[in-house]
Amino acid sequence: MTTIAFARPARRVLAPAVALAGALALTACYSPGERAAGGGIIGGLGGAAVGAALSGGLAGPAIAGAAVGAASGAIIGAATAPSPRRHRYY
Repeated sequence: MTTIAFARPARRVLAPAVALAGALALTACYSPGERAAGGGIIGGLGGAAVGAALSGGLAGPAIAGAAVGAASGAIIGAATAPSPRRHRYY
């Protein structure tokens, strides 16, 4: 298997960029579709990071972790979407 290796300066830039992308993905998400997309993105990134960290940087477990994380994040994101009735003030 091939390994995923980043130089130390790249890790310093990559970690905050991933965190910012995850935060922006959930900004103003109210519909189930938007929540599913945001949850899928965050779950996929988190799953890939965990898979790569636990396997020592191997690509296969990172891809598997990304797939499982994206699927579960999309399901959870869609299930936790707020009700549209909460936002009506008339």
